[in-house]
Amino acid sequence: MNIYPAIDLRGGQAVRLFQGDYDRMTVYNADPVAQAKLFLDAGAKYLHVVDLDGAKDDTTANRRTIAAIAALGGLKIEVGGGIRDEERIKMYLDLGVDRCILGTVAVKNFAFTEKVAQRYGARIAVGVDMKDGFVAVNGWKEVTPEPGVAFCKRCAAAGVQAVIATDISRDGTMQGTNMALYRELLRIPNLQITASGGIARIEELAELQAMHCHAAILGKSIYTNGIDLKTALQRYQS
Repeated sequence: MNIYPAIDLRGGQAVRLFQGDYDRMTVYNADPVAQAKLFLDAGAKYLHVVDLDGAKDDTTANRRTIAAIAALGGLKIEVGGGIRDEERIKMYLDLGVDRCILGTVAVKNFAFTEKVAQRYGARIAVGVDMKDGFVAVNGWKEVTPEPGVAFCKRCAAAGVQAVIATDISRDGTMQGTNMALYRELLRIPNLQITASGGIARIEELAELQAMHCHAAILGKSIYTNGIDLKTALQRYQS
């Protein structure tokens, strides 16, 4: 299983939000590049980066930080937040990012998502955020009428190879992730599933690995030492 420690960027700092709320933000490291280096030194091969400023304000204010993280080498980086057109996809890929994550645009402009998924293949993933089982967009403020599992099936049928699925109610809460959701998603053929949101105990990684989940994202749990990243990588990283 691929394990992605997470860095959320806001104002050039590594932060975490509680359930996606920008007003409930904790700064964990003022130097995101140094944070990425710590993850690399712990044995990480992958890194999940979210540009919160890009997601909220459609800026590329954290571009230089992401470029500096990519320049470290040794990490396969996926980036999401504010990616709404092919120009930004190309920008990130040219910086050395391995994969771009489409969020709101994947729902609002599904034709675009289908086009770039077929054009870029494994270098595109779709972030599917769910609130009470339904897809949420625009910083989780708008809940659509489409069930998240149904949307994931639609993505797979359109050629999307990877989905990063988050149960919003679990994100940043340290209450454990939604295992039932991932069991259901993992029944979808030809779709790699990344578990994201609420993973609080190292035993959850064992359970996700046992159900053949492709990847897991670790955020608050590794910043608050709920999970020791080095131990998790040694035990569960493929």
